[in-house]
Amino acid sequence: MSHETSAAQHLQVALATGHLALDIYAGSDSVDALLGFASRANRKRGFLFVSKVLGKHWPATPAAMRRVHGALAAQVAAAELPQPLVFIAMAETAIGLGQGVFEAFMTQQPQAQALFLHSTRYHLGASPLLEFAEEHSHAPQQYLHLPSAPAQQALMLGARTLVLVDDEASTGKTFVNLAQACGAINPALSHIHLATIANFVGRSQAADLAQRFGLPVTSSALLQGEFRFAANDFAVDAPPAQGVVAEHESGASGLFGRLGLLRPLRLCSQRVAAISASIPLGESVLVLGTGEFMHMAFLLGAALEAQGHEPRVQSSTRSPILTGGAISCGMQFADNYGVGIANYLYNVTPGQYQHVLICHETPPNAALYEFARILGGRLLHFLAEDHIEEIPVCGS
Repeated sequence: MSHETSAAQHLQVALATGHLALDIYAGSDSVDALLGFASRANRKRGFLFVSKVLGKHWPATPAAMRRVHGALAAQVAAAELPQPLVFIAMAETAIGLGQGVFEAFMTQQPQAQALFLHSTRYHLGASPLLEFAEEHSHAPQQYLHLPSAPAQQALMLGARTLVLVDDEASTGKTFVNLAQACGAINPALSHIHLATIANFVGRSQAADLAQRFGLPVTSSALLQGEFRFAANDFAVDAPPAQGVVAEHESGASGLFGRLGLLRPLRLCSQRVAAISASIPLGESVLVLGTGEFMHMAFLLGAALEAQGHEPRVQSSTRSPILTGGAISCGMQFADNYGVGIANYLYNVTPGQYQHVLICHETPPNAALYEFARILGGRLLHFLAEDHIEEIPVCGS
């Protein structure tokens, strides 16, 4: 779907933390339609590409998100990759994107042999896992749980292609770290495919990706180019990067992608109809995911959109971002996973939406109740894809 532009676009972006220069030389969409820019409270990387179609830091329509999922899935299909495929979505930001691309791919290619997994920063009991690093991240430890179900496990251990999905690629280092961890348990791996909204690895670095991976590498993206960032001496006041306490019970579920999925997830139509009926048409709606729990918020938003509503989809995050640029405002909340890491919500203010549906996988707790009270929201606890329980919010 990507095409070479007639002339490269050169962008200069002044940020609080430094100066970002972008050269865009291929793309199916305009930069402004897909991306904004912001400063990160992170000494390792002081800038952020803020996706407008991801449903994370910026409110996105389900239709726009679905279009991106379908476009990237079509590019993956066109690459004619050796099967079986394992789609891996990168936590935290791209979990919803990766799951959407996988589901669109399976809809387009129903006979394909493919498995979906997403990386995570939480442990699921004693489930076997791989550990790898996202070195520039505020929280660099990532984990990939190995599927426990026989069919999923066999596909994971016999896959020939990894399809690594993220919102953007800049150095490729995290992808290399993950692929090496997967290759250590799967000698059948023979190909890597990178699927991103924006690929800023650049022509010069892309040329040596295959050598870094030790395998043939292909890629697909809606935007391609390269960047340069010159940091200034802006004082970043952010807590140190934090990992995960292995024995901590976070409430993270294994039902939505951490332990592997072979098919698209589906919502209960009767439950969706009841939620839809409780929201008058024409009133503003935000469907809000929490942390890594993003994709079910998208599915609910898409279902409400199909019922005639005009929802926006977003998610809270663990990423500390400075206000300015594409981030107009931010709020800090307690961590509903109970690990003690601050959570944030950007570009949303209390009272902005008439209805806020907070989708969560963790059991209800004080952090969620407070989150709901501040936003005037409703808590929807997803115990399974077809089991949604609304939790009363005291004092709302």
